[in-house]
Amino acid sequence: MSASGDPDDPNEHDFEREFTDDDREGPAIEFYGGRLTSALPLAIFVLWAIVQSGLLQISATNGLVAGMLLALIVGMFFVKGDWKTYANTIFEGMTQRVAATAIVAWLWAGMFAETIQVGGFVDGLVWAADALSIGPTLFPAVTFLLAGLLATGIGSGYGTAIAFTSLFFPAGVLLGANPVLMFGALLSGAVFGDNLAPVSDTTIVSAVTQDADIGGVVASRFKYAIVAAVLALAGYIVAGSMMTGIDVGQGAQSVLVDESNPLGLVHLLSIGVVIATAIRGRHIVEAVSWGLLTSAVLNLGLGLASVSDMIVFQAPRDAGLAQSLSFLPFVELVDSGQAAVAGSIYAGALSFFPLIVLTLLIVAGARILVRGGGFAVIQDWLLETFATTVRRAELTMVLGTAGVNSMITINTAAEIAIAPYIARIGERFNINAYRRANILDANTSALGYIFPWGGGVLAGYSAMVGLPDQYEWFTQSMVVNPIDVWPFVFHGWLLFFVFIASALTGFGLEYVADRESSEVARV
Repeated sequence: MSASGDPDDPNEHDFEREFTDDDREGPAIEFYGGRLTSALPLAIFVLWAIVQSGLLQISATNGLVAGMLLALIVGMFFVKGDWKTYANTIFEGMTQRVAATAIVAWLWAGMFAETIQVGGFVDGLVWAADALSIGPTLFPAVTFLLAGLLATGIGSGYGTAIAFTSLFFPAGVLLGANPVLMFGALLSGAVFGDNLAPVSDTTIVSAVTQDADIGGVVASRFKYAIVAAVLALAGYIVAGSMMTGIDVGQGAQSVLVDESNPLGLVHLLSIGVVIATAIRGRHIVEAVSWGLLTSAVLNLGLGLASVSDMIVFQAPRDAGLAQSLSFLPFVELVDSGQAAVAGSIYAGALSFFPLIVLTLLIVAGARILVRGGGFAVIQDWLLETFATTVRRAELTMVLGTAGVNSMITINTAAEIAIAPYIARIGERFNINAYRRANILDANTSALGYIFPWGGGVLAGYSAMVGLPDQYEWFTQSMVVNPIDVWPFVFHGWLLFFVFIASALTGFGLEYVADRESSEVARV
């Protein structure tokens, strides 16, 4: 996810305060059955998502929205007394900044990706892959590397998932790469950047909530990220040689390759503008906006796309005022039944509206879990039952973070929710703040792009479902069901297992320097 460009901005601490300040006084909502009942809405949603996506193979974001709505309604019937507090908590959760951050990243990234797409960037990628003889075997590995570069530069894994699904995914499928492997590779790249980028929300939150400096956190987590990345890269090369793609027809493929245009690669400059602006410390909204402006100028200046390709008002012919304005490049006269607003900017934002609604509802469910006291019960149980030694403490950090991510599928929200537990258990066992931040960030970054109902997966999928309308050769059979991709997000899984191994072996473990080792319980 994205973050503001200044890691030292005190406003960044709002991410932690939003979920923790007024929760320390005790549960604000009382449930029949006790505080754990506050987890019911999120538990129902996860069950719904498993049935819908896993068992019935229905990959509809609108269906998940309905599931979360019903889950929140069911939870209301278990509230003691007046339901007003429960209802207000839903509104409170939906207005959290953490939800707005994800939404903004999706909207801006969607507009940017679509505008580059109408400018022929995919044509340029096809041309470059053919010229460099990058076939279907290597294309997923290359996608992983480049997606990781973009995500690290802009600090937005969600934005990267959207952009690469819109741009690299169709190019890879056209060249013969396996669609499921392609989707897994670009999600892996998003994981890499979300975990490592200094300007990522997950990086900032993990550092702030563990009282660590951001620069030191990033430097200390590099060793874990690189181990997972090298293994993931090898995995994509091997899998690329074993997994076949979907045949789009040799004739159609040859025609598309022949008609590919190297000029579309000029939009590498647009992407470079986004990365460079973000690295300079600018807010992700500003960075992507400059990239969007650059892509629009390149489209118009080089004749890659017209104004109407990017934004157009399709007005009825019989509208008198519309006829007088038809000379404008963004006004087009159509039959009355076809009146609409269209273009890459409009389409890029519109496609994410169902996901936006789902995000708001999930964060509301997370707020209910925290305000209802359920999260505190889980934390205390883990702390008193399992976290009895350093190794077991770190193992519960890793597995606890994984469990929270299975319910709170927006990674920054999940990170904020579990951060106080990570800090509490880490301080008890004298575990260094960098180590705590790394455990917290790596698992929320990784697992948010693995679960089929996770925010990163659904962001990419939302971009993918529009591809059949954009390319004549792209059929519905090429759209990847999110339930199919989870085993192939190699970097996400490897990062998770690197920290499992680290917890068990002590790799990278450091203690706070002001306490003697004998004061800390050890295995």
